Amino acid sequence: MKKFKWGGYIMVKAEENHENNSIYFSLKRFIDIVFSLFALIIFSPLLILIAEAIKLDSEGPVFFEQERVGLNGKHFKMYKFRSMCVDAEEKLEGLREKNEMSGPMFKMSKDPRITRVGAFLRKTSLDEIPQLFNIIKGDMSLVGPRPNLPREVEKFTEEQKRKLIAKPGLTCYWQIMGRSNIDFEDWMKLDIKYVEERNTWVDIKLIFMTLSVLFGDDGAK
Repeated sequence: MKKFKWGGYIMVKAEENHENNSIYFSLKRFIDIVFSLFALIIFSPLLILIAEAIKLDSEGPVFFEQERVGLNGKHFKMYKFRSMCVDAEEKLEGLREKNEMSGPMFKMSKDPRITRVGAFLRKTSLDEIPQLFNIIKGDMSLVGPRPNLPREVEKFTEEQKRKLIAKPGLTCYWQIMGRSNIDFEDWMKLDIKYVEERNTWVDIKLIFMTLSVLFGDDGAK
């Protein structure tokens, strides 16, 4: 194993065989682009409806951009449909004591910052659709560890930083195994599990398993 520094983080790079498997990564990128373009075309009428619903429900932009940490610690802007009030970040400090998630993450089952439309979008995971643009840009992949906030990554252990050697994804084990019902430590273990096991078959399996829970995930908050 080799240690290397990138973006202010010290990370451990595992020298697994699949890291040098150009066929796997080329096929993964091909699937990412084709699936994302196809999904955006299919969902285009839905995207317009969601945008209109957000505008009618609350003041503020339709889309929400947030800095996340991606492959090798590189920061990027992740896109989502806005599901909270525009001053959500300013209100966060006053809600810290109600955090229901272990570790550096914040999760609250009845977060007062979430709008009415936002609650529906989160429950159905429709707020994540704009990340298809992140995938086309190459910041993310369809399958990979969910990207964390910089303030969360700063508190990672050396073992947890191993997740940063994989491009972040729209879905992974965490999405199909409970999401908010899984504590932070177990979430990180699931991400490391993916990093160690990833291959084309695992990716395809996770895509179909995600589709099966898309509109009925009790862990989505």
